[in-house]
Amino acid sequence: MGQLKPGATLIYERENGTVYSRELGSDPSTRQVVGWNYTATDPIFDPRTSGQQDLDDHKEWVEIRLAGKHNPTLQKAIDNVKLIYKIVKDDSDE
Repeated sequence: MGQLKPGATLIYERENGTVYSRELGSDPSTRQVVGWNYTATDPIFDPRTSGQQDLDDHKEWVEIRLAGKHNPTLQKAIDNVKLIYKIVKDDSDE
């Protein structure tokens, strides 16, 4: 992704299962991919045969969230992930 600008307002757009972001007021052609909707039918989906990976992932996310409390840059990234998740989740609930 390009350089983040402090204080810039980003908008997020979803099209055909792809989530994009761009700076508010910028040309839509400048948007960048920031995420996708994954389903079990996607060829890159890797179904887990063991719950161990889920536990490891959960532990890592807990550590990331705790580290964010002491690192403003990391906390901002966590907040952006939460926002993207809510956008994608709201679109999939419709």
